[in-house]
Amino acid sequence: MDANMNNLLKWSIKASTENRADDGDNNGAAAAAAAAAAADGTTQPSSAASRGLNPEMLSALFGGPTDADLMKASMEALRSDEVDLENKLIAFDNFEQLIEGIDNANNLEPLGLWTPLVELLQHEEAEMRRMAAWCIGTAVQNNEKAQDKLVVLNALPKLVTISTTDSTPNVRKKAIYAISSAVRNYQPAMDEVTKSLPEGYSRDKIDAGDMDAVDALMDKLRAHQVESA
Repeated sequence: MDANMNNLLKWSIKASTENRADDGDNNGAAAAAAAAAAADGTTQPSSAASRGLNPEMLSALFGGPTDADLMKASMEALRSDEVDLENKLIAFDNFEQLIEGIDNANNLEPLGLWTPLVELLQHEEAEMRRMAAWCIGTAVQNNEKAQDKLVVLNALPKLVTISTTDSTPNVRKKAIYAISSAVRNYQPAMDEVTKSLPEGYSRDKIDAGDMDAVDALMDKLRAHQVESA
């Protein structure tokens, strides 16, 4: 049984027992307490709050939105022409927090959210590109399934291009973060990045399990000089 539903069942049993005990001797006390609260302008705590109901239990009872629902809603906002940039960035922030959990990160594929997320790397707004790279880096960190998806989607060459050509430093920084997360301990991603590096970088194979070698490449990408727009 779902943990919240289990807690809800325990709460209902406890509340039912307490109600039966209270019915015999607490009606007068409850009325007096309510009258006192009304007299000084305060309100009585709700029965839900006073008896231990929490938002998660209420969501389980009334069918609140799931993380998958919230992820899809966030992506819809990100792709909508009717949502302004400020609210898109709020949606992106919510999306990034949701995919910090590996289960939600792995749900990107069945929900069809990987392709639109990668497409946002090409957005005209720098902050949107930055957030797209950030979300990708979060999703693939220590997650081989997601790392492989980046290879399949051919997203790594895009991230390398952003990290070495984008005129906005914060965008480049998040692109490098995404690359770093994608290649560690996953050789196919490391090989894709190596093949995509611009002139001046070695094409020698880098061991994805060699953290010093990976760090050295990331440091070189961070030091890469980009002409200002």
